[in-house]
Amino acid sequence: MSTGLIIALIVIVAVAVAALLVLRARGPRHGGGLKRRFGPEYERAVARHDGDTKAAERELAERVERHGDLRVRSLEPAEREGFEARWTAAQERFVDAPRDAVAEADRLIAELAAARGFPADGQYEDQLAALSVHHAQRVDGYRRVHREARAGTDGGTDTEKLREAFVEARALFEDLVRPSRHEAGQHRALTAAGGGTRTPSLFHRRQTKES
Repeated sequence: MSTGLIIALIVIVAVAVAALLVLRARGPRHGGGLKRRFGPEYERAVARHDGDTKAAERELAERVERHGDLRVRSLEPAEREGFEARWTAAQERFVDAPRDAVAEADRLIAELAAARGFPADGQYEDQLAALSVHHAQRVDGYRRVHREARAGTDGGTDTEKLREAFVEARALFEDLVRPSRHEAGQHRALTAAGGGTRTPSLFHRRQTKES
């Protein structure tokens, strides 16, 4: 074997090894980036895929690919106040009709998400996936309240379970209804002047007693 051929083989092997090292270096960063971005939603995806992290990461990467560039629409002040008023009414209704209140919370989040530019027209799974990309820390509240709403009377009357779902969903509702940064100053001024509607926590007192 000639010296030139040996050198060529060495170069090819060196390039292949370097490429392999680059791919290995990129892999953990990609997975780590998804884990940081999705937080608890990452763990749920892994559990849903029976511990297969690669399958979970493929699913989450596809969500980012589909919905990462979604443009969130700002709400008009009247829209925001309308959603807040309806949520407050649902909270008040919870005392006498918890399952009806949960069903209303489910509808409200779907409508609010659609108003902000997330997938609409009854596309729950697609809407949930898009929300998970932009509100990963809160999206499970929507999942829980939707599940309870769909359970209907077959889900029994576990009021505490319904309350927990409602409270968790409220966190996502507040994220969605909250003004964007450039609107925040104007919204605070409007609220201070008495023109805004606050969303009181119906369950604050009960949570304080439980803690």
